[in-house]
Amino acid sequence: MASIKKILCAVDFSDQSVMVADYAVELAKAMDAKVIVVYVAPSMSQYVGFHVAPNSIESFVGEIVSGAEKTMDNFLAENFAGMQVEGRVVTGYAAEEILNVADDEAVDMIVMGTHGRKGIDRILFGSVAEKVVKSAIQPVLTIRPTA
Repeated sequence: MASIKKILCAVDFSDQSVMVADYAVELAKAMDAKVIVVYVAPSMSQYVGFHVAPNSIESFVGEIVSGAEKTMDNFLAENFAGMQVEGRVVTGYAAEEILNVADDEAVDMIVMGTHGRKGIDRILFGSVAEKVVKSAIQPVLTIRPTA
């Protein structure tokens, strides 16, 4: 059987993230694995060409990251107490950054949620989970929302 010693748990701090965390916790306990929890803050670099000063964009992204780091600390305390866990807040495109952290950290598995988008939303926004599943070299466990 494959050895799973490091799990990446991708979250967006939505209500579903708690359910995703529950799966990561159970897997980590069963496998005696470390969990790296990742939140990807949106990159504002696509707005650089507009009539917004670059320093305003950097300041805004800095505020998002700062708030996300506080939210991450609370999320880890509430959902991963007593576990080998590390939280990461990164900026960029979600699928790309999840894959980068997974590769950089040499994780053995990725656990993440899906948003279950259908129809035009799926066409317009795509699926971060789908992109990760298609591109990851690690196994990916996707958790579908329950509502």
